[in-house]
Amino acid sequence: MSELSVKIVSLKGSYVQFGKTQGKELKNTPLLEQLKMLSSLNSHPNVQKGEQLLKQFSPNLLEEIEGLGKALGVEREMALRFSGYDVIFPKMGCTTLVTNGTYIRNYDFSPMLYDARLVFTKPTDGYATVGFSQQILGRLDGMNEKGLVVGLHFVNNEERAEGFFATTIVRMVLEQCADVDEAIELITNIPHGYCYNYSITDRSGKGIIVEAAPDKQIISENDPLICTNHFISESLLSKNRNDLQLQGSIARKNYIESLLENNDKTINYYKAFNNEDSPLFSSYYDQFFGTLHTVIYDPKDLKVVVGIGKNSSPIEFSLKAYLKDELILPETITGWIEYEMLG
Repeated sequence: MSELSVKIVSLKGSYVQFGKTQGKELKNTPLLEQLKMLSSLNSHPNVQKGEQLLKQFSPNLLEEIEGLGKALGVEREMALRFSGYDVIFPKMGCTTLVTNGTYIRNYDFSPMLYDARLVFTKPTDGYATVGFSQQILGRLDGMNEKGLVVGLHFVNNEERAEGFFATTIVRMVLEQCADVDEAIELITNIPHGYCYNYSITDRSGKGIIVEAAPDKQIISENDPLICTNHFISESLLSKNRNDLQLQGSIARKNYIESLLENNDKTINYYKAFNNEDSPLFSSYYDQFFGTLHTVIYDPKDLKVVVGIGKNSSPIEFSLKAYLKDELILPETITGWIEYEMLG
């Protein structure tokens, strides 16, 4: 068993400053080498097209990339790969429930490829956010100051096209969209590189799943919302994987449906996600499918509750307090996982 430590990061100011601050943080760290490795999985990404699309969809993110590249001292082409456009990424898993106005989620992946960063941002041009980063610039899940919450769910990386990786899309949505309708508008206009589900809610309590393949995106409203790692729309079923992970995704969805019959309290749902004996918790870290964090986003009160690893005591943060510069953040939060960390 190993301790998993997640760094708490606060970024305030311009996007160029965001990039420079993170570049200084990451220089000469293992996380930078991980970022370079992930960015080089596709040896010839179309970085020029990616740059053009960033100018169209997210010029702020392009500014952050430029600041990051300068601080790291890497060539512009390598920095642009960090955008997640036309790059390959390993499989990952996750489970989400939206009920009674709250968004509850587990994220499953490998600790060796996990940023382990919970990032608070307060940009001069864009919505303030809180969320878990991936490849530094992207977000696995998060919430913004308007109460919009978004998370990604891997479906398939065998069918791919030239487009953005899901973590970049989540980041764009969080910083540019105020509600579910604006999120749908952006997601359905961005080019997608892979097959992913996006689970979305906002202060209205509306729960939306966007089933996104490179060639098609299907929107469904769900109350309560349950989202795992497979498509359910008839026209997209052929894009699902036919393996044990697909069966596990279906089993997790079915288990949550059984939990809903009890109409439980939010804290009990947290335990159902975070308890190591739960069907929703996974310890397959060697197969890129171990639970790394459990998170609850509360869009109405702008609160986020976090648990790292298994059986962890929930820790609460207030995005409202952060906006007022009244939140004192710890340097790290920690938890335990059944995995032998190297080094």
